[in-house]
Amino acid sequence: QVQLAESGGGLVQAGGSLRLSCTASGRIFSINDMDWYRQAPGKHRELVAAARGGGPTYYADAVKGRFTISRDDAKNTVVLQMDSLKVEDTAVYYCNVKGWNEGGQNFLAWGQGTQVTVSP
Repeated sequence: QVQLAESGGGLVQAGGSLRLSCTASGRIFSINDMDWYRQAPGKHRELVAAARGGGPTYYADAVKGRFTISRDDAKNTVVLQMDSLKVEDTAVYYCNVKGWNEGGQNFLAWGQGTQVTVSP
């Protein structure tokens, strides 16, 4: 079983910065995708940024130029650096990781979610 531990998040004023971190643990053989999603009240969960194994990073248009995703495969960790935050970035942010476990099965794991609140 794979577990994700998220950290970071909190309350910040518009224009400020926050850093989210997510570390995967358990019987992991390899990780393919490490993504960040968010869900605002009354809205669907949306993909914010993706760090796909061996591929280019992806950013939603709403966060391009402001957010940066990075991963450390040696530590099974993905970080989302969020700069120039806007009120509309307020949401619960979820880490999502896909890969293969030591038993040869693919897995998909979600973090518990961390609240990001941006005040005017």
